[in-house]
Amino acid sequence: WNSSTSIVLVLILAFLSILKTAGFWNNNQRQNFPPGPRPLPIIGNLLLFDLKRPYRTYLQLSKIYGPVFSVQMGHRKVVVISGYETVKEALVNQADAFAERPKIPIFEDLTKGNGVVFAHGENWKVMRRFTLTALRDFGMGKKAIEDRIVEEYGHLADSIASQEGNPIDASKIINAAVANIIVSILLGKRFDYKDSRFVRLLNLTNENMRLAGKPLVTMYNIFPYLGFLLRANKALLRNRDEFHDFVRVTFVEHLKNLDKNDQRSFIDAFLVKQQEEKSTTNGYFHNGNLLTLVSNLFTAGVETISTTLNWGFLLMLKYPEIQKKVQEEIEQVIGSNPPRIEHRAQMPYTDAVIHEIQRFANILPLDLPHETAADVTLQGYFIPKGTYIIPLLTSVLKDQSQWEKPDMFYPEHFLDANGKFVKRDAFMPFSAGRRICAGETLAKMELFLFFTSLLQRFNFHPPPGVSNSDLDLSPAISFNVIPKPYKMCAVARS
Repeated sequence: WNSSTSIVLVLILAFLSILKTAGFWNNNQRQNFPPGPRPLPIIGNLLLFDLKRPYRTYLQLSKIYGPVFSVQMGHRKVVVISGYETVKEALVNQADAFAERPKIPIFEDLTKGNGVVFAHGENWKVMRRFTLTALRDFGMGKKAIEDRIVEEYGHLADSIASQEGNPIDASKIINAAVANIIVSILLGKRFDYKDSRFVRLLNLTNENMRLAGKPLVTMYNIFPYLGFLLRANKALLRNRDEFHDFVRVTFVEHLKNLDKNDQRSFIDAFLVKQQEEKSTTNGYFHNGNLLTLVSNLFTAGVETISTTLNWGFLLMLKYPEIQKKVQEEIEQVIGSNPPRIEHRAQMPYTDAVIHEIQRFANILPLDLPHETAADVTLQGYFIPKGTYIIPLLTSVLKDQSQWEKPDMFYPEHFLDANGKFVKRDAFMPFSAGRRICAGETLAKMELFLFFTSLLQRFNFHPPPGVSNSDLDLSPAISFNVIPKPYKMCAVARS
């Protein structure tokens, strides 16, 4: 920053300080508002935070102030809820009261309130209802999509086998294979892994996830009025525009031969709704919602599943004895046949390992923020309507009262004394309540089929000269929790 920029910043902060002193900002303090650390003027509790991994700060604060506490980020009061019992009480037992999404500056810039993930009010309800119906219509949870995953696995396995056991970073091709499943639903087609447009779309998505986790973006969300100085949204918006350009060209092509009686894809289904709504003013099926909805589903349908699989194979390198037990169960139950969803019920150990990968990887330690849709009381604390809520999912997935060994990778968390699979209520990697992930069923199907298929065909081990004890399980910096880059050798099994 040059000297003139610094002067402008000082003047802005001084002006805001005057507003604060004059009482222009209501800090929502009531006698029974959740407790928290004392904020400083203007910046609130900012100095307490690890901006690269804020969930760690929230975990520390929950040990001091309890499972419902507050922090101040800039002028905004934030209530954090932690631990299984508290998160369940809020998101499940009082689902409607905690169902709204706050307006977050960076995501308002990117989505304008369109789509489903960061949408609000009636628009969110209409788009979510349409999304769930369309995903089911185009195969989610059905044999049709299972067949597509099995077919896609063939392309993925061939790509890995072509490396002939040499060390590879498989994250990009796993990313591409997973992306082709959601692409088949959205567009009714698949891409070759080397298709330049496809590679570019994946790169744009990965880069935006990385950028969204940057401290500068966090600062922008706290102090949006400093946006002209921080310019944190510039690259994100540029990437969004490029992604939208691709989608725009695609749906123009789909319009040319659209047949409402023969809908080929999610985009077709949306365009049919759009045409039905033409005579309606203030409708919901406009191009802004279509562009953002496709972007939402592509990002969510790629990042969460591929990140979980990448953690899964890293953990199989780290714990070869667990990899071996999974392969033994595959041999006993499936043999050389292609894995199918019907096998999952007969494979409790494999199912437990996949669930434990999701729990341990903890890829979304902070749930996407919620907002109270009404005044609410939670564990004796009053929380007014419009309060920004952060559910601390990592505190649920690693709740010491719910998990025997919360900080260890321990598949037995999901097995009873007889080795049978056990569902755990505190397993919430997809969040819970009204805002639970719309693609949960698809994600579970992909995780099981890709994971078991690859372990059926390959043994995975670290590159020569690297022992499993050398492998680093600490995450890289991103919007979600991703593993640091690693290489592995995939050797074909006899």
